[in-house]
Amino acid sequence: MVAAGESGMIQVTMAAHRQRKKSPDPARRTRPSRGARRPAGRAGASAEAGAAAISGTRGGTTQPAAERIPTDVARRLLLAGAGLLEPTAGRATSQRVLRVIEALGFVQIDTISVVERAHHHILLSRLDTYRPALLTSILESRRDAFEHWTHDASIVPRRWLCWWVARFAKERARGLARGTWWRERMGPDAPAVVESVRSALRERGPLRAGDLADGPRTAGSSAWWGWTPQKAALEYLWRSGEALVTRRTRFEKVYDLAERVLPELPAIEQPPESTHLDWACRTALDRLGVATPGELSAFMRAIAPAEARRWCDTAVRAGTVVPALVRPVADGPDRRAFAYADWRQRADAPAEAPKSARMLSPFDPLIRDRARLERLFGFEYRFEAFVPAPRRVHGYYVLPVLAGDRFIARVDAKLDRREKCLNILGIWWEGRASAERRRLVRDAVGRYATQVGAVTTREAPG
Repeated sequence: MVAAGESGMIQVTMAAHRQRKKSPDPARRTRPSRGARRPAGRAGASAEAGAAAISGTRGGTTQPAAERIPTDVARRLLLAGAGLLEPTAGRATSQRVLRVIEALGFVQIDTISVVERAHHHILLSRLDTYRPALLTSILESRRDAFEHWTHDASIVPRRWLCWWVARFAKERARGLARGTWWRERMGPDAPAVVESVRSALRERGPLRAGDLADGPRTAGSSAWWGWTPQKAALEYLWRSGEALVTRRTRFEKVYDLAERVLPELPAIEQPPESTHLDWACRTALDRLGVATPGELSAFMRAIAPAEARRWCDTAVRAGTVVPALVRPVADGPDRRAFAYADWRQRADAPAEAPKSARMLSPFDPLIRDRARLERLFGFEYRFEAFVPAPRRVHGYYVLPVLAGDRFIARVDAKLDRREKCLNILGIWWEGRASAERRRLVRDAVGRYATQVGAVTTREAPG
């Protein structure tokens, strides 16, 4: 048997723009430090941080004093965990792309391709010379990563496979008998459908859903979930770890038996629950910097919030984690959370945020939690692709623009692949559209256009 462990083999001039009317420059909305002296440097010199003597009880046990973490430090920890303080220049290689994926923990996959699909966009925003072929090699040739589920469909490092054994086991334990969602899509004879699809994979090798006998689509289901019973069976086998995605053809999944894709999988032992819980919480806190138990749970959806709360309490008693208070950028109550006891050193370790701007995907790890984004950056973002056009405030696929540790604009973009032209449908500024900000956005748009294969950019009339 192979023991579970992370080390087992197992990311132009803009003529037309509209001034954002809703709020002033977020930097101007930052609240004063309530009498605390301004820190001289970064996190390590923050006299305010840790000065709060706020304690409480939980379960009859006195909690240690909560350490007050300045907003800019919490923001910096999150940026570091999201890989946005690392240099983007230099030659992108398969190994460098894999390091980004491992640093992020996973990369979300999404089908929308108005400009570039989310997984490619997330990686190219961290590597200037990234090419989609590098990710294809990692997934389909080198097998250094695999596709599976976190909070959504994602690309996961292969060395984390041992931790996914626990997820597979949970799905199998839930099974078809208790899985109403699956039965609704496979019909009353779901076990027989699954067995027929399992046999087809075993006998015929890699298959798309379309390669199987086309059964009737689920009655009453939407087009989005209007799967055939065979497609639903393939997804069930994928979720439970019996099948994996071996490749994609025109973005359609091609499934095969898991042991043919990652041969070591059958021999991997399921890690003890306590070990899995510790890994899941540490993995999330490493990347979030400061987080509530709910945020630790939501990071990969590998554990329940109650489990994350239990881990936090245990880690506080052990002295590795401390209760924390973080003040939002705008007016509002301080937020109770948890951070590593050495959060000052962690905040001081990364380099300064790059001065250049970059356009982020709506599915970027930094953007994913909209409430956290607004608390720490003063940036209110709404993904409007599924909002009816007359009700949209900005546009269908609007990309946030990050410069340093602030959002300075948002850009509605669409790629015309036939003409190789990146169309800029609108720009909205966060606060003042200064000459420097215009330059930063112009450069970011030009760089992004090159990355997605455009040779020209075009702006919609103002």
